[in-house]
Amino acid sequence: MNVHKILIVDDVDEILLHKLANNGIAFDYYPDMDRVGAEKVISGYTGLVIRSKFQVDQPFMELAPQLAFIARAGAGMDNIDDVYAAQQHIMLINAPEGNRDAVGEHMIGMLLSLMNNLNRGHLQIQNGRWWREENRGYELKGRTVALIGYGNNGQAMAKKLSGFEVNVIAYDKYKTGFSDQYAREVSMEEVVKQADILSFHIPLTRETRGMIDEEYLFHFRKPIFFLMGARGGIVDVPAVLKGLDTGRVIGAAFDVLPVEKFPPLAEQSWYSDLINRDNVLLSPHVAGWTFESYIKLSEVVADKIIDYLKESDGTPYEHKL
Repeated sequence: MNVHKILIVDDVDEILLHKLANNGIAFDYYPDMDRVGAEKVISGYTGLVIRSKFQVDQPFMELAPQLAFIARAGAGMDNIDDVYAAQQHIMLINAPEGNRDAVGEHMIGMLLSLMNNLNRGHLQIQNGRWWREENRGYELKGRTVALIGYGNNGQAMAKKLSGFEVNVIAYDKYKTGFSDQYAREVSMEEVVKQADILSFHIPLTRETRGMIDEEYLFHFRKPIFFLMGARGGIVDVPAVLKGLDTGRVIGAAFDVLPVEKFPPLAEQSWYSDLINRDNVLLSPHVAGWTFESYIKLSEVVADKIIDYLKESDGTPYEHKL
């Protein structure tokens, strides 16, 4: 039996720590550790648990000859060099099941706010304006919602939309035969013909980086509401702004942006234009970050680590807690 020891360098819910301890798995929990600190000690560990604290790139992994797995208490894996990890036979573990409900609820909330001008109306009333006609909204019922990507987040979004009496269609380049009671599988050609609302549920990869550009949006036949709750690097923000100018995009909601946090965000050429539009809604990358998802992400990743170690070592771990 191999002896495993895990380095945890980010805040996690205590359920992860309890599950590892109760299953006899050794770990060190240093939630305040930065990359420099981790580089000094990672050679002594076979596992790493992280959220988004730093990039786990090739130079970092080269310092960890014993590393067998990297687990992220989150959904996306874009802060990990997956290509190099695969070359080194390092297992990657994530927990999209842990925050899929949070993402679905958040993005539907943003959509309803956009369609009914809730944020704009609120700000106007704060400033002494009672404008009813200018804030007439749209109903969601009867519209076609197109989901790009039908993994954990896409499926959760579709399920939550089922009570709104909408037509949900989904396109996934890497899956077929996935139609279910909540969404119908379609081609991208059908998406651009039918979509009233466009929502993205795909990871950031070399293939998807910058894929939403002017050319991408040009093909849609109807004006759309645009929802971005996946990864900011997927979208070219100026292309969406141009879509808003031309009427191809009615309103846009971003929980993620290609550049996040300040001051870098404020330094972007498109930032001022983006924040000064009343048909754009922004949130600070919190769609999948609820009080509940914080616990579920830790629980899911703990169970997956235990299962991985059980399978790889034949160790008689049993889930407890």
